[in-house]
Amino acid sequence: MIGACLRALFASDPVPGGAEVIVVANGCRDTTLAEAEACRAAARDWSLTLLDLPQGGKPGALSAGEAVARGAVLAYLDADVMVSPPLLRQIAKALDRPEPRYASGQVVIPAPTNRFSRLYANFYRQVPFFHSGVPGCGLFAMNRAGRARWGDWPGIISDDTFARLQFTPRERHAVPARYDWPLVEGFGALVRVRRRQDAGVAEIARHYPALLANDDARPSGPGWVLRAALRAPLGFLAYVAVALAVRARRGGTDWARGR
Repeated sequence: MIGACLRALFASDPVPGGAEVIVVANGCRDTTLAEAEACRAAARDWSLTLLDLPQGGKPGALSAGEAVARGAVLAYLDADVMVSPPLLRQIAKALDRPEPRYASGQVVIPAPTNRFSRLYANFYRQVPFFHSGVPGCGLFAMNRAGRARWGDWPGIISDDTFARLQFTPRERHAVPARYDWPLVEGFGALVRVRRRQDAGVAEIARHYPALLANDDARPSGPGWVLRAALRAPLGFLAYVAVALAVRARRGGTDWARGR
């Protein structure tokens, strides 16, 4: 999916001061680097740097990318995300401040190909997480003053949660431009990803409990669940099935792939 991701980036509206893309292949045994290199001709006035790390692990990949990044704004993008043309320009403008700031765009979950995943998405799109505050799933950004709030990336599962909670709700900014954040396809993949997500949040609560004070207040309780279930009853059943499968076996401490 790296080719489509990069082509969408390179089709972005011009970013003041220019922009660079750093692709970090962390222990990849597929064609990630070759496909990224094939996109170089589409880069226009962007710079493209490819890093080939022998070891896996997302925290190490983030650190390696930061070590060569030159920009005043750092945006962290999963390789399956598709940005809309105005998104990065809006993020760069929102983060052009001396004080620490965090930003992201509006999350869009496109319709999956797999039927079960489509049902799941019909309910999942209604989860309050996507409609309160700045979720930052798949894409989050901060200025250098914000990144200075911590040192090395910790060896944890949920790097995006860790980064988001380094900022208070008033320091997190949502720009209007959108980006596609696709769900994985199929029941088994959804269970693996949900298990990883739950384990990552639990890990944050265990090791960094003070950060939870920066989370957003969201609707909770049976009220919103009932309303969402009435709007997408089959989606609700799919969501419950995944949740029960996750609860049947707890997740580990490793970053598991969904695809």
